[in-house]
Amino acid sequence: MGAAYHKGRGATLNMPGRFERAHREPEAAFAHERRRTRVGADRSKTIIATNTSPDVGFDRSINTYRGCEHGCIYCYARPTHAYLGLSPGLDFETELVAKHDAAVRLEAAFRQRGYRPAPLQLGGVTDVYQPVERELRITRRVLEVLLAWRHPVQIVTKSASVLRDLDLLAELAALGLAVVDLSVTTLDGELARRLEPRASAPHRRLDAIAALADAGVPTGVAVAPVIPGLTCHELEAILRAAAEVGAVSASWVLLRLPHELRELFDAWLAEHRPERRARVLSLVRQSRGGRLNDAAFGTRMTGEGPIAELVAARFAAGCRRFGLAERDRRRLRADRFGPPEARAQADLFAAAPAGAPENG
Repeated sequence: MGAAYHKGRGATLNMPGRFERAHREPEAAFAHERRRTRVGADRSKTIIATNTSPDVGFDRSINTYRGCEHGCIYCYARPTHAYLGLSPGLDFETELVAKHDAAVRLEAAFRQRGYRPAPLQLGGVTDVYQPVERELRITRRVLEVLLAWRHPVQIVTKSASVLRDLDLLAELAALGLAVVDLSVTTLDGELARRLEPRASAPHRRLDAIAALADAGVPTGVAVAPVIPGLTCHELEAILRAAAEVGAVSASWVLLRLPHELRELFDAWLAEHRPERRARVLSLVRQSRGGRLNDAAFGTRMTGEGPIAELVAARFAAGCRRFGLAERDRRRLRADRFGPPEARAQADLFAAAPAGAPENG
């Protein structure tokens, strides 16, 4: 299937998912037509996903959407669309699934006997502040539940739209219950428009870090992904820019290319950066044991070998230089958790004047 540039979209292909046996080629006349975003309804019975991975800093997460309109060509979540019978290519960024009742299902989970609170990640796979959130406001309703129950939450996003919920995030942070990370891949606006076409521009993400920090929300920068031969030279500049506007911590992830993403990213390079294609793929292989992807725990996020070790050393040095915590040491409280009605009753008793009769 030939590649085609779709304005405002990241993928140049819409190949079948790895589980499909057949795929219908598009008519040539429609190969370059503008793809509109469509949103379906999620039918999952549960809302909290759990994991035991040693490579992530959380054991539970919520993704309010499946698929992501930001269209980041490097997104490691793209292959998950194959489980829906859809393409990890253009379908991933145009055929979305929304969890409209996420807040209701979350509260039901909190009311289950035996639930124990721990930091809940919003945006562990797809972005909870992608463009459709402006209208659907699913993430905001989830935050309202988290605040009502005093449950700790951590967020990672590429969108300045997170500031729409600054009121809730500031209140959560004041209780020691919220941290936010803005993911910045490049400071080059033109490159960002190609890599991540519907995510916020890099300068707007930095503005969001500043606004969150000013509101008292502990905020960090995720340099993710670091793309060898394409964005890795910007590592120190991104750390410096984030620190200057108020970021307190930083993290990084090396480019991951699982399953169909290898073909998608290769096609993107051929379309947008053909002069760097061979060099980028060579450096990725040098960081992944000769392959384009390595899913092994312990190395899948950072890679291995001289290239990966150099990036890690530069990152550590940059964090020291700009006063950023290398790892997320911001502690979130879990001892405030409880049903809002119980807290309301306690507040009522606390407000009763001394010596007042218990019954009216």
